[in-house]
Amino acid sequence: QVHIVESGGGLVQPGGSLRLSCEVSGTIFSIYDMCWYRQAPGNQREGVAMITVNGSTVYVDSVKGRFTISRDNAESTAYLQMNSLNPEDSGVYYCNADKQDDDPRSFWGRGTQVTVSS
Repeated sequence: QVHIVESGGGLVQPGGSLRLSCEVSGTIFSIYDMCWYRQAPGNQREGVAMITVNGSTVYVDSVKGRFTISRDNAESTAYLQMNSLNPEDSGVYYCNADKQDDDPRSFWGRGTQVTVSS
């Protein structure tokens, strides 16, 4: 059974930083593209960043230059380094493991809360 656990969220002041972690177990981590999504109250869930199995990265425009996604296949963990946080970055951050091959699978964690406030 696949488990995804996010951690690292919390309360931070504007301009501060957080590092989110996403630990995956129960499957072969290295064959999944890893994505971070976020959802603020009243808003739809939006994709924030993605890192492919080959290490290519994609970011939503609003976080470019501030957020960095990475992965450690040996540790079966993906990370999201978030710098220069602002209140608009607040929300629940979800980790997604996804593969779209002849056996497509997609798994989600339960999320971690990020609150940016003074």
